[in-house]
Amino acid sequence: MQRTDGTKQTMAEVVAQRKTEMSPGRMFVEACAAKGLEASVEYDVTITDSLTSSRRKPRYPARNMLKVVDLSRDPRQYYWHESPPRPGDPEVNDAGLRREAASRFHKSPVPELHPTTAWVQVPPELWEDTETFESFINYRLIVRLGTAENDTIIRGRGGLLNMPGIARMTSKGPFGSAILAACNEAEQMGGTADGLIINPVDYYTFMGNGRLMDDLEQNGVFIVRTRLVDPGTAIVGDFGHGALLFDAGRSVIRFAEPPPGTFAEPGIALMAEIYERVVINLPTNFFIVSL
Repeated sequence: MQRTDGTKQTMAEVVAQRKTEMSPGRMFVEACAAKGLEASVEYDVTITDSLTSSRRKPRYPARNMLKVVDLSRDPRQYYWHESPPRPGDPEVNDAGLRREAASRFHKSPVPELHPTTAWVQVPPELWEDTETFESFINYRLIVRLGTAENDTIIRGRGGLLNMPGIARMTSKGPFGSAILAACNEAEQMGGTADGLIINPVDYYTFMGNGRLMDDLEQNGVFIVRTRLVDPGTAIVGDFGHGALLFDAGRSVIRFAEPPPGTFAEPGIALMAEIYERVVINLPTNFFIVSL
């Protein structure tokens, strides 16, 4: 499979390109035909970024908010990041007007990537219908992998909700919403809040009670709806300039024995796995908001 570059393409271009490629499911179907339950396919891409949705109403994954660094093609040793001034730091010129002028600069090694894994059980003999088996892999296994990836990015051990440098915001101040207060605060730090991660119950509550969600989207804020932030909580931030997703640029799909408790009953299981880690360059431009 070919890989898309870091520049976002139009949906029509992505769909046209991927029609010329063999899908992850088709590659595994062919391996299964040759090797049966011993089949295992390693991909030189991250397969959660290899399929386009067929939904008329899109629901975007958290990875789409982030600048992705494919370490297999763009190897790096370090990443840069900033931190706010500490009590007792010397005064910095113009820091009253430009708060970020007082920030400290740092470099850190690229952290160890975390595995993200998803499992499905394969109904007996499903692989005999190659078209259906391909669809099952593409739109069940990989979709579940996308949900697991959201968990890694948002609430996993290295996820956004567990980043120590991200501030909590509980007050809406003079604004109509704490979301808008966080957008303003990011701009007061010299950034632009271009992304919002919100639970569907809150998204649809705001949609039913006013125009906030429409206004944010029309103002260029990329909105991800996901169950993986708790109701009453949202993440607002400068995702375009203030965060990175380090990505191994490789994946695997294979038959395997699942961990105990994965399924309600025994059966043949497929697993898919990718490797990645989110980092924050500008933690002062992100907020966990109480709605």
